Amino acid sequence: MNDSPSEPLADPVRRLVAEAWTFRRQVELDAALRFARLTEQLAQLGAPEALVSLAQRAAEDERRHAGMCELLARTYGQVDMPPVPLAVEEVAPPGMGFRERVLYEVVAACCITETESTAVLTTLLVPDATPRVRAVLRDILRDEVAHARLGWAWLAREHAEGAVAFLAGHVPSMLEGSVSPRLFAAGGPEEESPALMKHGVLPHTRKRETFVRALRDVVFPGLERFGVNTGPGRSWVERRSAAGA
Repeated sequence: MNDSPSEPLADPVRRLVAEAWTFRRQVELDAALRFARLTEQLAQLGAPEALVSLAQRAAEDERRHAGMCELLARTYGQVDMPPVPLAVEEVAPPGMGFRERVLYEVVAACCITETESTAVLTTLLVPDATPRVRAVLRDILRDEVAHARLGWAWLAREHAEGAVAFLAGHVPSMLEGSVSPRLFAAGGPEEESPALMKHGVLPHTRKRETFVRALRDVVFPGLERFGVNTGPGRSWVERRSAAGA
């Protein structure tokens, strides 16, 4: 199996692949900063040492992932890279107390984003993916599973304290912040190319289907298990799906 993207690949598709890996680099760099901050915040809240260590390790993982994504992006022809971010904003709305802000960010970053990432990466591990891409996907997937577990573990701990019900009304905002504004719009012909899969990118429709399925099968049941009403989140999915249709 050819390990190089120099095999026949239409220029528009190659460009999409390069852009996707470049975008992932930025997402991973942002996540590294977010996990570094969460490491300190969880320690301040008296989180178990195992969870604090997991957050610290996650920050290191994400920096390593960014490097792998950059190498792949350059392999597919990306020349210029966006600047490395120096800070990342908190996603919790203003007015929340410190403990609530941390829980909001952990749920948004881990229970939703990292769980969704796990679903995407699992879907992308197709047998005919190029060996180099497949190796990177496997490496990132292994870590993303651990990052998602961090979120579910902290949510479970906070649920035991009875302090999670407030999240219900914020789930739609978390979902909105986790997806591209175009996810529920129609994709162009090149965005639906089956060739994307073997280079680590989901075709547009498949990406939307994977996102919605992961919410319905994993994220929403998980949130409900720990006392978070997912009615507002499920309504958000229905509205966005209907608008896209």
